Amino acid sequence: MKKIQMVDLLSQFRKIEPEVMNAIKKVIENTAFIKGPEVNQFAEKLQNYLDVNHVIPCANGTDALQVALMALKLEPGDEVITSPFTFIATIEVIKLLGLKPVLADIEEDTFLIDPGKVRSAITDKTKLILPVHLFGQCANMTEITAMAKEKDIFVVEDTAQALGADYFFGDKNSKKAGTIGDIGCTSFFPSKNLGAFGDGGAIFTHDREMADKISAMVNHGMKMRYHYEYIGVNSRLDTIQAAILNIKLDHLDEYHIARQKAADYYYNSLANMEGIVLPVRAEHSNHIFHQYTIKVKDNKRDALKDYLNKHDIPAMIYYPLGLHLQVAYIDLGYKKGDFPVTERASEVVLSLPMHTELTKDQLDYICNTIKSFFQ
Repeated sequence: MKKIQMVDLLSQFRKIEPEVMNAIKKVIENTAFIKGPEVNQFAEKLQNYLDVNHVIPCANGTDALQVALMALKLEPGDEVITSPFTFIATIEVIKLLGLKPVLADIEEDTFLIDPGKVRSAITDKTKLILPVHLFGQCANMTEITAMAKEKDIFVVEDTAQALGADYFFGDKNSKKAGTIGDIGCTSFFPSKNLGAFGDGGAIFTHDREMADKISAMVNHGMKMRYHYEYIGVNSRLDTIQAAILNIKLDHLDEYHIARQKAADYYYNSLANMEGIVLPVRAEHSNHIFHQYTIKVKDNKRDALKDYLNKHDIPAMIYYPLGLHLQVAYIDLGYKKGDFPVTERASEVVLSLPMHTELTKDQLDYICNTIKSFFQ
């Protein structure tokens, strides 16, 4: 049996190697390493895939979030509501811009931000809600956008872990994650469902004026060469990365299907096990399984992780500590006990190997090893 990895990028690459190498070679021969034609090609292709009016590529997912917030003309001290159970970049950019992060606890079953807690956190200073579409499925955007409209608050979606997921409205219509609020942001970090061979990111919006502003801001605030209308940053997607993403985007739906099949295998094989709780699929979203994250009961999470590692099965803890308890953000004034659902999740979550190349033999071995731990 092939060695099990959390993400098997090499095997995925082998299947598209000729296309990728030809695309890279073309970029090298054209020497258009910055703002080459492949960047616009990728933006247009992603626009069509997401059914959104504008996609602005950038250098990474963190920059995508930062530039999105910069484009909204928020003032220092304005409050931004987001989740305490997410990667640090979500809150990092809020602090870097002099804004005030306000955290709202997550739902017990889905790990997604709880709309009821969001509503309770809204004050007269709230200018933005920043929901995170975590582990591969969407937060409850129906409720979030409704309260945002009611209070005249912006919504920026962090869809780094759910690019391509579908959100279903009550009328049976659907939209892609990141295209529901005012602005959507994503990352093309190599391990993402749509991953580059380095850093990359993108920002998307339906608003033409906002798109023009963001396009300038990712290029030093420049709309016309050497004329600067905004304070901007240097955050351009490299042409080589765009060329690679052009190819991988054509395979994204099949990548999602492969992940969903692996998830179904986990669900079927691990069903009714008393020692774990399997991931819950939200009713309003499909799940593209960026991660397959279980809960481990009876304080056995760390022991199970060690047991899997000893049997050459990687497993990861996303996330071991809520953002409100991180040393760098202690000045927010939160303390242990403020977000009990997040704190419980941090103590019990364990993500199993999840990628497009998992084989039946590997999945059998993972599931049987988990079962043997609880025997």
